[in-house]
Amino acid sequence: MRAKLIRCAAVLAIALAPTLSMAASGTEPGKGVSITPIFPTIAEERFRGEIAIAGLKDLGYDVKTPKETDYPAMMLALSYGDADFTVHAWEQLHASFYVKAGGDDTLVKVGSIMPGVLQGYMIDKKTADAYHITSVEDLKKPEIAKLFDSDGDGKADMTGCNPGWGCEVVVEHHMKAYGLEKTVTDNRGSYFALMADTIARYKEGKPILFFTWVPQWISSVLVEGKDVVWLSVPKTDLPGGNNDVNTTYEGKNLGFAVDTVRAVLNKDFAEKNPAAVKFLSEMQITTADESAQNLKMHNGENKPADITRHAAEWIAAHRAAYDGWLADARVANK
Repeated sequence: MRAKLIRCAAVLAIALAPTLSMAASGTEPGKGVSITPIFPTIAEERFRGEIAIAGLKDLGYDVKTPKETDYPAMMLALSYGDADFTVHAWEQLHASFYVKAGGDDTLVKVGSIMPGVLQGYMIDKKTADAYHITSVEDLKKPEIAKLFDSDGDGKADMTGCNPGWGCEVVVEHHMKAYGLEKTVTDNRGSYFALMADTIARYKEGKPILFFTWVPQWISSVLVEGKDVVWLSVPKTDLPGGNNDVNTTYEGKNLGFAVDTVRAVLNKDFAEKNPAAVKFLSEMQITTADESAQNLKMHNGENKPADITRHAAEWIAAHRAAYDGWLADARVANK
């Protein structure tokens, strides 16, 4: 009798195995598949990456430790298959990096991870109001440029963009295109260290001039309209001559494309993993959410465990949308 029961149990297990396997693959289509993220070295951009990691883990993927590098190398790594995905590709700003790494032949660009990303030049509102400064063209006037001089050479000192981020190429192009080279110095280096000095100057009541983007924590410390204002440019003039893109925000031409952050995957990986593609194509967060999280980092919650926790808290607060992305990803795999 015992032997007969064992044989029956074995037969039942074999019969149920395909059903159980299908159930597992339905909820975890990534089961048994490893996936390697690649992110920029900017800690403030890790938040959206942690949300993506959480979703892919919920889909069953074995998510490896993310690689970190600058944007051009990131695209190349994805193209060569050294990494599988990122959620940090700016549609316009990083367009040349995408093309040079292989473009649509080796990469797949999906979704709208974060729409409405801004870049541009800002000065403190007090100085803008006192001297009626509204445009970068005002900085061509020696008496205006001298207001922002912090090293005594008579030229305005502007906190610029890190080399390797992509924005530095646009800033340098603007310096020539708008005739600013004689009156403005583009100070490039460690951006957040330079901005710490810029914020300190502002707190001392001194004029400040800086390149910036949104989202990030600086927009919560130097608040647009209250502490600082955007400067306009006389016309859109971008490297490569693609000047048909939208560079206008609230009626002011900022000189940079109003951008969208997208997900990029290695093409071979994407073709084999429709669930991952679908999840990343639907995932979306707002610039306000990322700026708020970045402010928490600035205020001391900046360890990797903190960022992971912030992502988990965001998911809990947006559970319906997040579960919808997962459900659609599971359907896409069938």
